[in-house]
Amino acid sequence: MTSDRLPSIERALWRTGPHQVADAARQALTSAFGARDVELWLADYQIDYLVPVCAAARPLRIESSLAGRAFAAQRPVPEQEGGEHRLHLPLTVYGDRLGVLTAICDGPPDAATAEELAAAATIVARALAVADTRTDVFRRARRRVRLTLAAEIQWELLPGRSCRTDHFWLAGQLEPAYAVWGDNFDWAASPDHLIVSVTNGMGQGIDAALLTQLTIGALRNARRSDADLPEQAALANEAIYTQHRGDRHVGTLLLRFDLRTGRVAAIDAGSPQLYRLRDGAVTPIELDPQLPLGMFNDTEYEEQEFTVRAGDRLIVVSDGAHNSLAADGQVYGTFTLPRVLSRTRLQSPPEVVRTLMHELLAHTLDARLADDAVIVCLDWTGAPDQTPEQAPDQAFDRPER
Repeated sequence: MTSDRLPSIERALWRTGPHQVADAARQALTSAFGARDVELWLADYQIDYLVPVCAAARPLRIESSLAGRAFAAQRPVPEQEGGEHRLHLPLTVYGDRLGVLTAICDGPPDAATAEELAAAATIVARALAVADTRTDVFRRARRRVRLTLAAEIQWELLPGRSCRTDHFWLAGQLEPAYAVWGDNFDWAASPDHLIVSVTNGMGQGIDAALLTQLTIGALRNARRSDADLPEQAALANEAIYTQHRGDRHVGTLLLRFDLRTGRVAAIDAGSPQLYRLRDGAVTPIELDPQLPLGMFNDTEYEEQEFTVRAGDRLIVVSDGAHNSLAADGQVYGTFTLPRVLSRTRLQSPPEVVRTLMHELLAHTLDARLADDAVIVCLDWTGAPDQTPEQAPDQAFDRPER
């Protein structure tokens, strides 16, 4: 591209304050591309709606809007209404789906302009991600109802909702999104490995949230001190026991993926359940259960191993999801989950998580969860020259029930 529009947009975004990034993006893109207007939409906490940041527009259902299709499929989607042409572009950073940028033009942009607009959307997404840590503007925009204090704590702990690299693509979600207590997930990518944890904090409300906050903080502290997986579990166990003397504990699943070999070290210290989708078949990965973190002092934890290969999909579900009961007494993890996993094999991990959560709420009596639920989906790509067995462009298509 010979245009200097992208550098000018980038300069405009980095010169403004974090709370002004959305307005600066609208002005910069409108001026650079001669667009009639630019709208920014962010996905709400439940990933049901795209909510406007600047405009006085109504939220859009992801399921039933073209902007939602761009968000779900992660590709540009054009729209024409009368003489107005819209191009919906995903706002994504390292695979983390933030929302959608909509450019409103008098005519359809040509291929080169559309490509440049997509590049501009990437610049805007990165600026939004940085600004989001320095202002409450975007957090306020994303919530359609007030978060409970426990939920506020849990969402602040997350590393993001999805991440994509040459080796893997993973995503996770919490429910009930606006009132979650103690369930959470965490991940960290390094040059040679990926660590994923799913935690199920004991109790309800603030007590559960604070317990999980202590657990994740202890695990991160150990991880960032180069402790191996058993040491991470042992140090977190010690921290929780020291604080609660065995009265409270945390079910935790720890996974460490070797990016070169696909070898996975695992510690099952509690309730999260692990499944694998391989060659169309869904099977549980059975691990020897060990004591939850914080139950006893000086507990020693041992790694187990299994291997993933290119095309494998792993699903982790907390007990709030796995044990959820339908009106007829069917258990979600036993009956509904395997069927939905098979039907969603062509969806991307973020869409798989969204589908599974929708199915969980539909499965549960009155769509009310009796316990927190976490679902994490990881697609293993393997070596950089291999591709997963997904077709992201089909991600928007939800399976029929």
